[in-house]
Amino acid sequence: SLNAFTAADLPGALAPMGFFDPLGFAEKADEATLKRYREAEVTHGRVAMLAVIGFLVGEAVEGSSFLFDASISGPAISHPGQVPGGWDALIIAGIGFAELQRAKTGWVDPADVKFDQAGALNSDYYPGDIGFDPLGLKPEDSEELDVMITKELQNGRLAMLAAAGFLAQEAVDGKG
Repeated sequence: SLNAFTAADLPGALAPMGFFDPLGFAEKADEATLKRYREAEVTHGRVAMLAVIGFLVGEAVEGSSFLFDASISGPAISHPGQVPGGWDALIIAGIGFAELQRAKTGWVDPADVKFDQAGALNSDYYPGDIGFDPLGLKPEDSEELDVMITKELQNGRLAMLAAAGFLAQEAVDGKG
């Protein structure tokens, strides 16, 4: 079932590692906690995939972009500080809107939750499934969906490592 969460049947495990949990977080977690862990992993993976694209594109178009009169230059890690005033407010507002929609879709209204259950996910919510599929790529078959979820998780995991590597490299040598 799509909403039955146990460490044994979570999509995302591939040979040769299988279900990789060296610190045993999953074995100590109840279903609600496991769903929150998976929600965090999917969300961080998606942000990292966008970050990797941003690093690569931002540095590829440096000095030739139509945005901001092509004045943003240098390592990608320094680009946010070069964005003209006002744009950062628009970016923050866009992120805030997206996060609000995600929270409305996945989380129980805080007014309806006991004080010791903060961050509770809706019981019918599958982590990461915010209902945004404009191209209709989400498979109807549960096995195909598990394969697609596994691919997204694996790409997200790789992107998290790649983004961390990009950030570390630029922080150390100051070059893009």
